[in-house]
Amino acid sequence: MKISADEIASVIQQEIEQFESKVDVNEVGTVLEVGDGIARVHGLSNVAAGEMVEFDGGIIGLAFNLEETSVGVIILGDYLKINEGDSVKALGKLLSVPVGDAVIGRVLDPLGNPLDGKGPVNSAKTRPVEVIAAGVAERQPVGEPMSTGLKAVDAMTPIGRGQRQLIIGDRKTGKTAIGIDAILNQKGSGVKCFYVAVGQKDSSVAGVIRELEERGAMDYTTVIVSGASSPAPLQYIAPYAGTAMAEEFMFDGQHCLIVYDDLSKQAVAYRELSLLMRRPPGREAYPGDVFYCHSRLLERSAKLSAELGGGSITALPIIETLEGEVSAYIPTNVISITDGQIYLQPDLFFAGIRPAMNVGISVSRVGGAAQVKAMKNVSGSLRLDLASFRELEAFAQLGTDLDPATQARLDRGYRMVELLKQAQYRPLSMTDQCMLIYAGTKGYLDPVALDDVGRWQDEFLEFMQTKKKASWDIMHNSLDDGGALKKPDNEATKAVVEALEEFNKNFS
Repeated sequence: MKISADEIASVIQQEIEQFESKVDVNEVGTVLEVGDGIARVHGLSNVAAGEMVEFDGGIIGLAFNLEETSVGVIILGDYLKINEGDSVKALGKLLSVPVGDAVIGRVLDPLGNPLDGKGPVNSAKTRPVEVIAAGVAERQPVGEPMSTGLKAVDAMTPIGRGQRQLIIGDRKTGKTAIGIDAILNQKGSGVKCFYVAVGQKDSSVAGVIRELEERGAMDYTTVIVSGASSPAPLQYIAPYAGTAMAEEFMFDGQHCLIVYDDLSKQAVAYRELSLLMRRPPGREAYPGDVFYCHSRLLERSAKLSAELGGGSITALPIIETLEGEVSAYIPTNVISITDGQIYLQPDLFFAGIRPAMNVGISVSRVGGAAQVKAMKNVSGSLRLDLASFRELEAFAQLGTDLDPATQARLDRGYRMVELLKQAQYRPLSMTDQCMLIYAGTKGYLDPVALDDVGRWQDEFLEFMQTKKKASWDIMHNSLDDGGALKKPDNEATKAVVEALEEFNKNFS
């Protein structure tokens, strides 16, 4: 085949016109020292705080300390593979994680790498791990309920979408159980759930994942794991990574629930990094900006304005206390950032009262505005009733003879405590919760023996679902009716009262 000189000339001319000179400029530094998950690097004079850097071998780091002659880098990988004298390249971008539907149902590390053996995360979209939270003008007040399925929580410390409700207590008092029950209760609601495990034992996290899978909750849940064996830098960034994944759905107008289990471990990891970087220690050796570490994380949970789609992130941060010391540094920090707290007490837990919520210092500062109206009607005085019951109980232990009215109040208090007990992984619908608490507060449990309260509850719920399904449906459709379970002549109230009276006649 012959090619004419004109054709050759036109091809050369076209190549010249389309030629673009590309110069790939990278700032490269050298490792001065490395150890304990951090490295000191010389030569990266233009690197920005929070910018990603890459070591030889592809290990990623994060510029953490910008000093006069060197840069302190936290290593997001195996620091034992990095040696003094290795080259370090600034990547010119912030740390990002994959987001979107591809992360739902997966178990990931804080960098978005899969840990579940189900192959890579096929998402073309990423979001920066650190972003500035939405401002006041971009938010709206909390007004939609976020039910946990737990009677004690939904009745006395209700949570709304966009709220940050702290779960606080000593170890082994059921803190994780409340977060997992809240995730299980979102089944069928369209809420995307995220469980961030920071510093937890791998066996404990595996048990949580197994429960989520067995109960069908992994269909709408993402688990981000940075276990006790993970390096401190990964434990530090894990909550931010989980929040970035949730924000993708929030800004798309959807609703998310995120459980941070737990932020005490993240604070310890941040303290470790800060001390290794020789930042000055403050109270309890934590750096002075540990408050900002948690505030900039939790402020990202919000209910967005209608103009931005009305999406939300509801946060359930967990904090572990030592010997019930809620006035320690990290607990008081997080209490001041959040919109309420659920305080779990060890002696209640070991007495079999689970969830072991202390109603005296547990509070929800905004969730009452989002509480279902029927629940608000039946649980209005529940907190005060339980508080006065605790006082009466302490008085009765003195052995004093009690008048019949006081004894009746005590007996009802014992039954309400028994009614509020709930087995793990058994969240209840809001309809069932409202009917049960109405039965307790209105005295329908007074004739029932204390040991039979649990059986009464199970049999009554079964009775409503089988023989009185029409009454259950009326109650279900009246949850947001202000008169439901408040006005005696309301249709829903009548249906529930008739069902309770009929059931109690035949209960033995």
